[in-house]
Amino acid sequence: MPMSTVTNDFNEAYRSSLDALARDGRLRRLAPRTGLDFSSNDYLALADAPRMKNAVIAAIANGTPIGAGGSRLLRGNCEEHETLEHEAARFFKAETALFFSSGYSANFAVLATLPQRGDLIVMDALVHASIREGANASRADKRESVHNDANSVEAIIREWRANGGRGRAWIVVESIYSMDGDVAPLKELVALADKYDAFLMVDEAHATGVYGEQGRGLSAAFEGRDNLVVVHTCGKALGAAGALVTMTATLRDFIVNRARAFIFATAPSPLMAVAVSEALKILQDEPERRQRLAALVAFAGREIGARGWRASGSQIVPYIVGNNARTMTLAAALQKRGFDIRGIRPPTVPVGTARLRISLTLNVDESHVTAMLDALSDEAARIAA
Repeated sequence: MPMSTVTNDFNEAYRSSLDALARDGRLRRLAPRTGLDFSSNDYLALADAPRMKNAVIAAIANGTPIGAGGSRLLRGNCEEHETLEHEAARFFKAETALFFSSGYSANFAVLATLPQRGDLIVMDALVHASIREGANASRADKRESVHNDANSVEAIIREWRANGGRGRAWIVVESIYSMDGDVAPLKELVALADKYDAFLMVDEAHATGVYGEQGRGLSAAFEGRDNLVVVHTCGKALGAAGALVTMTATLRDFIVNRARAFIFATAPSPLMAVAVSEALKILQDEPERRQRLAALVAFAGREIGARGWRASGSQIVPYIVGNNARTMTLAAALQKRGFDIRGIRPPTVPVGTARLRISLTLNVDESHVTAMLDALSDEAARIAA
């Protein structure tokens, strides 16, 4: 009988893979939050807001449980979930909403479930990993369009039709891209969806709470359409966790009945539903938060432009370095100076575009932004020398 070639070191292959990541400057480690916040997605500073805390404290005092205790289709369907979904549908001006435990699970569930065999998913080249994973789990065909290029989307759909595609096309984009801070051409994409009887799915993760009337996102003008599905992440500007998917009642019922990522998952904490409900109220009651953030973004844009760098125009500001190791060295230098800025490397971003992802939130002010940019100028020059 031949001897096995497997070694007794059960961790050898994994250790070797980690060593390869380290040599390429891509080994990741968990790091605590320290210094001024230039890395979180807590854009409106709601995560630590007194109103959010008080809403949760009051809910606990009134008997709201910490955990749901089961899936939504079993005993995990709580009054707090349904209240939030009714409030969210009304706030976003959609027919219905469905609450998920995360934006990842929401994107995955929608794309793994709604596009059918014979359909086509056209994804922007820079969409989030959760969208790609959901599309990969789908039975539909998949294509990738040039980033923020409506003509590329149309060409893909036309070619698919010419080659015999007879199903439904799904156009999938983010409204604001998480690593570049640029904005999708939603008006053109809505027109394409109508022209080709397609669905449009928009991930509003970095726009919900920040843009649109009352913070309803960049797709606000199009909500309520039969061919639109929108994912509103709750763990960023809303300061909580989870995600709300707005859509027609028929699509909601289909997901409840067919989405394995919904059916077989324990429901989100009822306390988190309470927190998100309070966040939606804050968006309506305190428009000055969005106004202050817009002013901070404009200020940062002027300061960045004065230094000869490119501003994104949004609260997400990429500083492209290129080299993985140099990116992490620069990030560490800024952290040492008291600015919590993290390095982003492949595969999160394309090879050769490693960067600092600078996030602007109400957790800092203009003086902090100026000090951070001064430090970035100093450290970038020192590392390049």
